[in-house]
Amino acid sequence: MSEITYVRGDATVPSVKGVKVIAHVCNDIGGWGKGFVLAVSRRWPEPEAAYRAWHRDRASNDFALGAVQLVRVERYAWVANMIGQRGVRTGSKGVPVRYEAIDTALARLADHAAGLDASVHMPRIGCGLAGGKWSRIEPMVTERLVRRGIPVTVYDHGD
Repeated sequence: MSEITYVRGDATVPSVKGVKVIAHVCNDIGGWGKGFVLAVSRRWPEPEAAYRAWHRDRASNDFALGAVQLVRVERYAWVANMIGQRGVRTGSKGVPVRYEAIDTALARLADHAAGLDASVHMPRIGCGLAGGKWSRIEPMVTERLVRRGIPVTVYDHGD
């Protein structure tokens, strides 16, 4: 069985052939403006516009923790907006990351990636502003994606 590949670099510029899905975690309050989403927005305007519309029309769609929105940004590239954090601030209820929601979103992402015959590329999702621990998220990525035969590359930003 293959494992997660770790590389230094920018998850928005995967250097592999074939169809690619760039996955990242979003919050459930419509906020887009800090962290990895800035790198996404520097490359493509579509994921932010789609996320904001998805949030705005949430009364009539599936926008909620655990949901995934796939946005096509290039012929062979998609961005997966995954709702995996509650709000944006650490407070009385702890950090914003919601592990159950990330797990659900990863399972949905796996279905999309399998259907597209795509590889998945991501930063250490849920571990930046969301405050999560990679030691809890990595096993979910392995279980939901790698075990299904979906190639996964995790990017650590180079200095």
